[in-house]
Parts: sequence; structure tokens; C-alpha cells
Amino acid sequence: MRRFSSATRFAYQRLLEGYSREELKQEDGPLCQLFGLNTRYVDDAILKAQGVLDSARERGVDPRKVVFGGRSLFEGLKRKHLSGKRLLELKRTWKEKRQGLLYSRGDRSKGGNLNLRLEVEDGALWLRINLGHRTYIKALVLSSHPQVKALVERALLGEPYNVELTLRNGEVHAHFTWQEASPPIVATKERGVLALDANAHPHHLALALVSPDGELRHHFTIPLNEVDRAPNRGAKEILLWKAAHQVVDLALSRGVAIATERLKHFRKSRRGDGSGRRFRSIQHRFAYASLLQKVHTLARKKGVQVLEVNPSDTSTIGMLKYAPPLSLSKDTAAAYVIGRRALGLKEELPQSYKRLLEDPTFPSDAQSFHEGLLKDLEKRREGENNPYLKRRLTREIGKTKQALALLSSLRSSPGSQRGSTEGRNPPGANPWRVLRVGLFLPLLGREVPRDLSPLKPILLGGSWEGGKVRLRSSSWWRAQGANGRFA
Repeated sequence: MRRFSSATRFAYQRLLEGYSREELKQEDGPLCQLFGLNTRYVDDAILKAQGVLDSARERGVDPRKVVFGGRSLFEGLKRKHLSGKRLLELKRTWKEKRQGLLYSRGDRSKGGNLNLRLEVEDGALWLRINLGHRTYIKALVLSSHPQVKALVERALLGEPYNVELTLRNGEVHAHFTWQEASPPIVATKERGVLALDANAHPHHLALALVSPDGELRHHFTIPLNEVDRAPNRGAKEILLWKAAHQVVDLALSRGVAIATERLKHFRKSRRGDGSGRRFRSIQHRFAYASLLQKVHTLARKKGVQVLEVNPSDTSTIGMLKYAPPLSLSKDTAAAYVIGRRALGLKEELPQSYKRLLEDPTFPSDAQSFHEGLLKDLEKRREGENNPYLKRRLTREIGKTKQALALLSSLRSSPGSQRGSTEGRNPPGANPWRVLRVGLFLPLLGREVPRDLSPLKPILLGGSWEGGKVRLRSSSWWRAQGANGRFA
């Protein structure tokens, strides 16, 4: 495990330098010679290194700054603030993370897995580990996992399986994975989609059943409060799998596809509508990406088509266009937009909103509100001595300046007056975002309001002149003690 981990780090550095996989995995190459590993182990070490490199690039992290073993542990050891048992425990954890890895991919031509092979002897399951130079050791596999039987069957049939060994608290843990042939797709978007969106507070999953023509048939919610109260990670995983089964089974019973946000575009740091220590704690427990991955996995296994869409502006469009007239929550409205986008439908800007954007008094009043708010925030920041509250006010000033820039862009270049399927617009102002900054905080008192019913007269009135309402002034916002934005 130590040699394999070192080979992985060595391969990572060589990949950064531009070496190819073919150059590194040769029998007379540096990896085989330096670390005494066979070519199959070496190829797997290169694969692990490539995975870390790809992950860093996808996340926008400088690949040269990746720390094998974990940056948090590395920074903890650098500070030298611990001693005694706590220091020894930290060093042991660091050593296990950095040196405790051994991985081997399965191969059908080799009867399952050549380097880490499962064998059944006297009713027990053993893992034969290749140490090199035709020497082996065997380890007894102890597990109560429900898929153990399927794993044994694969071992007996010579089917391929991947094995990853890791060190945790002085024990060797094995993780077995394999690929299964996907069943035929039986639930497709031809009969509609089941779109889902989640919210961290209150923690629940919003589902919208959308017909092929884009009409909302039904909407549901699945509470996820028990996930927050789970005593450990294992219990949390079980609850997330149960929620994923509910979603997939519902889609399968209706014969529809599942529509979700595209995972690589999902930004956890921007979800929700709060701030402060309590909300950060809630957000930290928010496992939406993990839940989506489980939904995708189950859907593939059960023959349900999965459609992923760009989540850009789905919440904003849902709150402005569908939540007021249909009396939907903002999360259900966002799920509805996700479903329509998955069906390839465009979100046209309602005529009432077009008239509102064309009315010169609307951007003028909204800009006056945000200018007054900006002055008030800057004044409060000057008199604030608490560095944490001062930093918070600085963030709010930045948001207010962005809102003013959006409103100014509407005056200078109107841009597209409709949203596109992927949530993007031609050069110019994004009308949905302009409406958001012009209506939500000035009119409704919050950046992400829960009650969107005051927008119904504006949306359904047919004429902005007839349904015009007076925007809140910045003095009203000051009277609320900034609770409208910070709540």
C-alpha cells in the first residue's frame, strides 16, 4: 500500500509534466523500476493520479497545489499546536491517508481481478493480495453488506470487479465495485418528466410532474428533516437512498423521465436563502449533490431516463412566472421550470413583465431604492467596529452594486426579453435577473421571499399602469433593521 501510494503521487507529478500514460506504465519505465510494482498495479496508480488531476481541473483548483492526504490535515500538522496523544492521532491519520491505498481494476480475461482476487474456501470469502515476485497473502473478508452475495457470485463466475483497499484506524477496509449492464429504458420523456429541486431550509425535496406539452400535472414534497437528525454518516446515507427510491419509483409508476440540475453546474454555496452561523450549519448538512447521484444511479438500474439541465435562473423564473399565479412554493416552481427546460420548452417573458420593464418609472424607482440602500450600508460599515459584521456589510454592499449594475444595463441595452432553454440570453440585460433585483427586495422585503402572492396582481393584471404598486423605500428597509435581507 505504501509503494502503491508513492507510485500514485509520482505518477501525478509526471502527468503534470506532460508524460503520457503509455510512457509511464511500461515495464522498463520509472514506476515499475522505482516502486517494484507490476505493470497492472502501475497502470492503476496512473489511473488514480489522472482521476485526482481531472477532479482538480473540473473544480477550478490549481493542480500543482493538490495535497495527497488532505490539505486540512497538512495545515494542522504545519501549525504545530498539538502535542501528546492528539498529535500522534493526527500523524497516524495523515500517514494512513497518504500511504494507505491499494487499488486494482477487474479484468474479465483474468478471471475477475489478477492482483486482488476473491476466493471462496470452506464457506468463507478471502481476498488474495499480490505482493509481487509471485508472493501472496490472504485476508478474510468480513461484511454484512446486502450485495455480498452478488459479489461472491461474480467471483465464482470469473466476472470482473474492482477492489480498493484503504487504511482507517489501523484496519484495512475493502471497497468492491463493478459495472452492470443497464436495463432497457422503459420510462422516457415522451410521457412527461418528474422534475426535482431541493431546499436546505426547510430541508425537503420538491417534485413537479410535467406533461409532454409543459403543463403542471401534480406536485409533491418529500421531507428530508430526518437526514439532518441522522446520528452518523451511515444512517444519513440510508435515508438518502430511501428518498432516491421514492423519486425513482414514482417516476417509474408514471412512466416518465426524471429531470434534475446538471451536477457539474451545481454550486452548493449559492443554494438557500439565508446567512449567518445557523444557516451555514444547515447548508453544511445539505446533501443535494449526493442525493442527485443516488437518483441517477437508481434510475439507470431501473430503466428510467434521466435528463440534466443547466440550473441557471430556474429559481428566479419559477418565482416570477409560476409561483404567484399557481400558488406554488419557490422550490416547486423551480422544479417546474427544470421540468419544462428538460422538455426543450422556452420560457417567454409574460407581457405584463415586458410592460413593466418598458415603464421608465420601474427601473428608476428600483435604482433609487438600491442607491439609498447602498448609502445606508456604507454608513453602517463606517461605524462598525466588529470585523465580522463589517465583512458581512461589505458583502451586502457588493450585492447592492451588482443590483445597480443590472438595472443600469437595462437602461443602456435591453437585450433579450425572453429566457432561453439553457438559461442564457444574448448580450444585454437579463430581464429575469433585472425583475428579481427590482421586485424582490424593494417590493417584498427579501432577496428570496417565501410569500410571492403580492406579484400576482402585477403578473395577472394585464396592465402595469393598473396594477402598479409603490416600491418600498430604503427608509422602510432601515426601519426593518436590515432583517429583510439578512433574515
